[in-house]
Amino acid sequence: MSTLERNLVNVELGERSYDIKIGNGILSNISQTIKSVSPNARCVVITDSNVNRAHGDRLRGFLDESDIEHFTIEVTPGEKSKSWPVFQQVVDDILATKLERSDLVIAFGGGVVGDLAGFAACVVRRGMRFIQIPTSLLAQVDSSVGGKTGINSSHGKNLVGAFYQPSEVLIDLDVLKTLSLREFRAGYAEVVKYGLIKYPDFFSWLEGNHQDVFAHEDALAKAIQTSCKAKAEIVAADETEAGQRALLNLGHTFGHALEGYTAYDGARLVHGEGVAIGMMLAHRFSNRLNHCSMDDVQRVQSHLKAVGLPTEISEIHGDMPSVETLMSFIAQDKKVKRGALTFILTKGIGKSYIADDIPPSEVSGFLTDQLSK
Repeated sequence: MSTLERNLVNVELGERSYDIKIGNGILSNISQTIKSVSPNARCVVITDSNVNRAHGDRLRGFLDESDIEHFTIEVTPGEKSKSWPVFQQVVDDILATKLERSDLVIAFGGGVVGDLAGFAACVVRRGMRFIQIPTSLLAQVDSSVGGKTGINSSHGKNLVGAFYQPSEVLIDLDVLKTLSLREFRAGYAEVVKYGLIKYPDFFSWLEGNHQDVFAHEDALAKAIQTSCKAKAEIVAADETEAGQRALLNLGHTFGHALEGYTAYDGARLVHGEGVAIGMMLAHRFSNRLNHCSMDDVQRVQSHLKAVGLPTEISEIHGDMPSVETLMSFIAQDKKVKRGALTFILTKGIGKSYIADDIPPSEVSGFLTDQLSK
């Protein structure tokens, strides 16, 4: 059995089902993937300047070898590219190539590129097919899977977008070797999340094997595959986040508020770091409500600290936010229903749940305490 076959995860969504292929050198299969998704298709590769510099020539070389006509659209790295002006430019650039609806968009980058390119594919010509080639650990285990696409607003993160599934996801482990340690850690926060929401045995495994994951040994492939299987299972049961898919947002309500406060400045805070702090806040808040034990809180904190992830708001560079600022972002969170706050909280490791109608006073009081630490 080949590496590619051994690391195949299916996202089961009926006629919109697709495969996630995981392994070393998977990028070399891009031409076969394009031909299987849409024979004779031309394609546009949407990427950022960092990924383009590190891996763009290799990807284009595979396309050239198979005589696949292609164009490249490059954006600036970082969360600020998930904006209206950049989105409009990308859409206009795709239209300028004169690609047709049967042609393909390739999202070649991290979570920002995947969200941006997927949303553009969703709206151009009322929907073009697209392929995800995630190049960051965070994108490989989270944002490339499940069909969430979109951009940010001044009112908050990911408030403009659509559910739009890719035709296939190609996860090449080799591209992770060019990631900075900071970006790898940020992606690892999303790996930890799966253990904390529903899979306690996976969290225990990570506690014992995280050093091998960071060393890019076989444990890395297992961590990615397990994460993708977990997300595929949850997405298949609740594609548009009408219920249990919301569990995947553990730590994200707090984390997105922290990102909003930093104006999405990646020098101060990247998404995975916000998620790490957010997961800690969710566990501490759960403990404050007597829903989980302090032992669980300390266990999560110990693991995040062991891999070098932040666990306190005070670890964000620059001035501390005010409670009012964070509450204003939390009030714009996508899970808010008619003004009632909804959080993903926990009753212990792997026992997350959706908490509806949390009183804002409880949250502001909690944040007041956290900001005074």
